[in-house]
Amino acid sequence: MKKFHGTTIISVRKDGKLAMGGDGQVTFGNTIMKSRARKIRKIYDGRILVGFAGATADAFTLFERFETRVKEYGGDLRRAAVELAKDWRTDRVLRRLEAMLLVADRKDMLLISGTGDVVDPEEDVIAIGSGGSFAYAAARAFLETAPYSAREVVEHSLKIAADICIYTNAELIIEELT
Repeated sequence: MKKFHGTTIISVRKDGKLAMGGDGQVTFGNTIMKSRARKIRKIYDGRILVGFAGATADAFTLFERFETRVKEYGGDLRRAAVELAKDWRTDRVLRRLEAMLLVADRKDMLLISGTGDVVDPEEDVIAIGSGGSFAYAAARAFLETAPYSAREVVEHSLKIAADICIYTNAELIIEELT
């Protein structure tokens, strides 16, 4: 999978609650263009969370396509994700988009990539973006050792990623589903 520079998005499920968070930094090359961007959205009457990483225009295009698929399939997250991945892989224009999506509802948490992947993690955590590996590792450790809620795991993991990854800042947006 291609590693995108410019953001960190993480999703964590714990004790029946789901939290997804992202940093606010938008970079253009080696310049910080914006520090408080909102890369996490609630859709489908607040029942689905979507986070995106990658080229901004590409990410918004995929987000809109995903939202259309969710409506088309009556909120069926898995079906919408698979259909988007098929479109993304086979459509000549979409195939060139450079972004990734994390999508989650009360029961599923998925990563959708432009190579046609729809990944359902084995653990209750998944992360994307340039700081994704740092946030993922921290979240795994917190889930095993700390008495944190899903939201707290996301928050602390993103802060660690922001301390390590130059493309991630500590201006966090965190959304929850309970």
